[in-house]
Amino acid sequence: MYKKIMVPVDLTHLEQLEKSLTIAADLALHFKCELCYVGVTIDQPSEVAKNPEEFERKLSEFAEKQATMHGISASSHSFIAHDIVLDVDDVLLRAVEETGADLVVMASHEPRFSDHFWPSNSSKIATHSKVSLFIVR
Repeated sequence: MYKKIMVPVDLTHLEQLEKSLTIAADLALHFKCELCYVGVTIDQPSEVAKNPEEFERKLSEFAEKQATMHGISASSHSFIAHDIVLDVDDVLLRAVEETGADLVVMASHEPRFSDHFWPSNSSKIATHSKVSLFIVR
């Protein structure tokens, strides 16, 4: 049914993504499809990496580790944003197109009052993308 699943990951908060990562891997096994881990970074030193090349290497290592751990086919794709907070939604929408994903599995938080004014990343994907979206809380 699905050919490629995209999973946005934040390498600084992997412990908060554990449930969505497990579900994505299970879906990849079930549908016998590739899982593509997508990360967004800036072009300056960050908490995760000194530069985009180091970030890309760390994301690739993460994908390889997940593939081995879950017995799946996995890849990674990193994107650069000028301001992650402001640009991440648009970058993730572009990532859906560029990776060729037909399903996005992403973690989300419990709805908060502020979400009425500033929608979550998953709501932007749900309203502006043509692919299926699995939101994990």
